[in-house]
Amino acid sequence: MKPERKLAETTLASGAQLTLHEHDGNYAIRINGQTLMNSALASSELLLGELAVTGLTNQSDPSVLIGGLGLGFSLQSVLAKTGAASVVHVVELIPQVVKWNREFLTMVNGKLVDDSRVTIFADDIWNVLLRTAPHRYDALLLDIDNGPTAMVQQPNARLYKPAGIQLMLTALKPGGRAAIWSAAPDSAFENRLIDAGFRVEAVSTKLYAKAKRCGCTIYVADKPR
Repeated sequence: MKPERKLAETTLASGAQLTLHEHDGNYAIRINGQTLMNSALASSELLLGELAVTGLTNQSDPSVLIGGLGLGFSLQSVLAKTGAASVVHVVELIPQVVKWNREFLTMVNGKLVDDSRVTIFADDIWNVLLRTAPHRYDALLLDIDNGPTAMVQQPNARLYKPAGIQLMLTALKPGGRAAIWSAAPDSAFENRLIDAGFRVEAVSTKLYAKAKRCGCTIYVADKPR
């Protein structure tokens, strides 16, 4: 069996250790030893991007905001489903994750970071949403932490509260769509989306294609026209 390699690490402002690992061609990002994402378990991230931009494939220049770069699978899906004139803004809180994509993950999705359609913001998605003009985006994806449940970094919880949901709603154009990844079903979060005015569908999703059962949930939230 091939040994696992730790390729890179960084200490977050919270004191947590974020590490990048490779084993037999698969890559994983972990925080304090807990796996946040793994390239062998990318089905849900790919579906997140696909669900977010469904309906935009015939639009000439859609604008999309992605919260969380990770290993780049949601970005891959969005770019594959939108045209050459699309505008894709990716917000990643941890600059080292962007660096790791360029340095270690070019065989995964790292090359997409420098796609001409893509602009990377090394910032908190909360700050980006605060300064976003109303009705700016056709689609918005959130793959932050572990979603509204099982929080790894507590400050991210505000995204899934009423104030964060209102920021998402305001940033979307009428008829726009938010797609939000969650490690588990969360009926309270779903109800908050509905209370804000979204039309919501909870999509049970497999973590990898051959999984026998669903391991996470994607909330698809449409803003009324």
